[in-house]
Amino acid sequence: MKILAFAASTHKQSINKQLIHYASQLLDKVQVEILDLNDYELPLYSQDKEDELGHPQLAKDFLAKIGDSDGVLISFAEHNGSYAVGYKNIFDWCSRIEPKVFQNKPMVLLSTSPGSMGGASVLAAAVQSAPYFDGIVKASLSIPSFYDNFDADKQALRHDELNEQLKDAVSHLNHLK
Repeated sequence: MKILAFAASTHKQSINKQLIHYASQLLDKVQVEILDLNDYELPLYSQDKEDELGHPQLAKDFLAKIGDSDGVLISFAEHNGSYAVGYKNIFDWCSRIEPKVFQNKPMVLLSTSPGSMGGASVLAAAVQSAPYFDGIVKASLSIPSFYDNFDADKQALRHDELNEQLKDAVSHLNHLK
């Protein structure tokens, strides 16, 4: 089984990228491919750009990665209570090619932020909207106060209870078939 994992952020030092790498290590019965959204940088989506360019190959490639996976693991960065623009842009391009972006894939959705809400607003939006785009949300978890709860040296969560919650969430991707 193959799980596609990525942080919905283009920041090179993204805390969501750190969380995705750690969460991916908790999966034990699957192959994980971690994508970097920076490898899928596209022009800002608009109808005019789509008319001019058609569907960019990078968007097709990203959709193919989803299609070739058995499940999806995403950690969302929150910008002003919503999606980070890099993720929203690739998502918008992909949805113009295939409206059912997530292609009936089981998903575990995460978020984190430096604040006490841990990106809860963007996570709620992602959980709510995923079914409209053919995503099957198996679990979701927000990790609050990232810098207090994540040990950067060990690249692991510090608190046992939060770590168990994360293990439980991602475990849904260990048992897909």
